[in-house]
Amino acid sequence: MEGQQNKKINSVIFEIRAGVGGEEAALFARDLWRMYLKYFNKKGYKVIVHEEQQTDLGGIKTLVAEVRGDNIYEILKNEAGVHRVQRIPITEKSGRIHTSTASIAVLPKYDFAPIEIKDSDIEIEFFRASGPGGQNVNKVETAVRIYHKPTGLVVTSQSERTQQRNKEIALQLLKSRLWQMQQEKIEKELVKERREQIGSQERSEKIRTYNFPQNRVTDHRINKSWYKLEDIMDGDLDIIFKEFEKQEVKI
Repeated sequence: MEGQQNKKINSVIFEIRAGVGGEEAALFARDLWRMYLKYFNKKGYKVIVHEEQQTDLGGIKTLVAEVRGDNIYEILKNEAGVHRVQRIPITEKSGRIHTSTASIAVLPKYDFAPIEIKDSDIEIEFFRASGPGGQNVNKVETAVRIYHKPTGLVVTSQSERTQQRNKEIALQLLKSRLWQMQQEKIEKELVKERREQIGSQERSEKIRTYNFPQNRVTDHRINKSWYKLEDIMDGDLDIIFKEFEKQEVKI
């Protein structure tokens, strides 16, 4: 597996989930997805949405997509974490600034299968694909949900028109997440060892703040701010990515 990890990873599972803040968190998750999608389109990356759960106001509760592009994991890996927004929500009548969050996960997707899954470890459920607001858009049960008993992970795919194709996609999603769990376990062991040598150095949970009143985006890991919030929200993410390259940040 080491040899494979040294190769470029050209496909990732990209997830956005609303965090703290109720409806505003879901609307922020929607705005983040719009931001990333504009960036992906500018770069010519291929995007396939496997799952999307929306709120009645059009916010995003959960979105799972596959993104394909040259060395895409290396480009997006530092986006993983908690993103925070500070702004006046459209649902706020008194004009107060609220703080909400959304989380991003970036999972490497390999063409090979680094993780083996036993049939006895999973439960597969078929259901009708749904659209915004939970409305059924397909009368045939083509969507697939897989439950992994040992870990409790649940994955869903409803982007394709056949059960078999959605099952294949869901299994690949599950393998990617299991691989990520394995890597996180290894990384935690390394962090523990490092802390024993240099002492504790806790990191704030949030990795980035989008402050609308100040037209500011701040990445807390590299202590860098950009006063180009509108441009960044329109997909101009290269100014952030290039700063990470320059500082050779290792998350």
